[in-house]
Amino acid sequence: MASKSLDRFALPRFLLLSLAASLLLSPSHGWIPRRRPASSSAADDQLVYLWPLPELFRHGHRTLSVDPDLALDLRIPGGESLALSEAFERYRDLIFTQWERSAHRSYTDYDVNKLTVLVASDDDTLQFGADESYTLSVGGGESFSVVNGAAIEANTVYGALRGLETFSQLCAPNIENKTVEIQKAPWYIEDEPRFSFRGLLIDTSRHYLPVNVIKQVIDAMSYAKLNVLHWHIVDEQSFPLEVPSYPNLWKGAYSKLERYTIEDAYEVVEGAGYPDLWPSANCTEPLDVSKNFTFEVISGILTDMRKIFPFGLFHLGGDEVNTDCWNSTPHVKQWLQERNMTTKEAYQYFVLRAQKIATSLGWIPVNWEETFNAFKENLDLQTVIHNWLGPGVCPQAVAQGFRCIMSNQGVWYLDHLDVTWENFYNTEPLEGINNATQQKLVLGGEVCMWGEMVDTSNVQQTIWPRAAAAAERLWSPREATSVGNLNTTVLPRLHYFRCLLNHRGVAAAPVTSKPAREPPHGPASCFLQ
Repeated sequence: MASKSLDRFALPRFLLLSLAASLLLSPSHGWIPRRRPASSSAADDQLVYLWPLPELFRHGHRTLSVDPDLALDLRIPGGESLALSEAFERYRDLIFTQWERSAHRSYTDYDVNKLTVLVASDDDTLQFGADESYTLSVGGGESFSVVNGAAIEANTVYGALRGLETFSQLCAPNIENKTVEIQKAPWYIEDEPRFSFRGLLIDTSRHYLPVNVIKQVIDAMSYAKLNVLHWHIVDEQSFPLEVPSYPNLWKGAYSKLERYTIEDAYEVVEGAGYPDLWPSANCTEPLDVSKNFTFEVISGILTDMRKIFPFGLFHLGGDEVNTDCWNSTPHVKQWLQERNMTTKEAYQYFVLRAQKIATSLGWIPVNWEETFNAFKENLDLQTVIHNWLGPGVCPQAVAQGFRCIMSNQGVWYLDHLDVTWENFYNTEPLEGINNATQQKLVLGGEVCMWGEMVDTSNVQQTIWPRAAAAAERLWSPREATSVGNLNTTVLPRLHYFRCLLNHRGVAAAPVTSKPAREPPHGPASCFLQ
């Protein structure tokens, strides 16, 4: 059963208060495997082992060695960027192991001893729609304007970070001679994402995830070039977030040790701290539509969150609303009768009032598709419609001028363990949308890791590698992800990427596990399981 179907309580019905926080981060630990498995076939030799596939690339047939003391030549207005300098050091740790660094040769023995990074702007303000484009050239001589080195060119810091990830995937250890090599050189890559919104939802209301685990998930997202973390922080089950304006809210956490402080950063919403939000003690969802205090709390939470998160989108929920509670609570029922208002109309009133609070604070409201299905004609046109129930909603939404995010539960819900990597890979956000103007209104998509059946013990192997399959669909050109036999053009590369995740410390399950997240059933290569 879909986790969304289980998720039918309290505040999230009207105020999910999940935060879609854009995370264009770089990794912190690990190393990568050989360029391809020893048992690879001639067909494998024709594949490019990069994930996700770049928009445009050319390569040759040479093998270049990479200096373990690879130097960074950063050229950026102002002369320096702490974010890029630190990212370079993290990627150097990813690329080189200790034994490679100890097997020193002379500086001139290496083909690639410097990485030049040229960035047009030193403005590292993070906001939705940041330019993530880059070009990468390696060892190409005059034809690629690089001699004995590699270069990344980007308009922004975030494009350069994407280029660093691609460069790291080109670098592979040669265990036999204890060096790092770049095969199929020279390389020239021009790259940018197909969609600006490439998201992963995690749910910390059903099971608490420690901050360090969330950071590990973010690291893994950066490897697959996913860029939006949708943090479903709270739900009726728990409210683990500190909200300064309403300090009693986080008394609704499972325990004092399962909380997120303001210092931990992101989140919001719901809990036992303010029972006046409920229609009654025995009726805790939806929240009390009849009280101004409900909306004062919503405003306080959104105001506090605006101080913390610069990202433009805020998810206000609105899904699976059961309004029976309002009709069974005398004071709410009286409020409705005095206004000659049905519960369906009250649902609309609640959503629209929450939207006005959000937009007044500079948020762009995101709502689940039920709000569009129920009263599309009254929604703020800024609203981003978040699909989840099934196919067909995004075409309807963009035809009405709304923007849309695709998360069809049948193919992009990670808690559905029977959904295979092929389903994730083959799902097309623009399906049924042929008008070019309407296609631009599809921001992208989001795979969802609802938390009823995952916690720290198994969250990574449930997310990966299936989330990576969707990540390539969202990043790479449609024509590159929609042709050929997946078993020969995609599966070997996804096996390889899963191995890369494992070597970087990410507990990604075997690609073809059925059901998903199952461990290996016997001895086998990482590349073939």
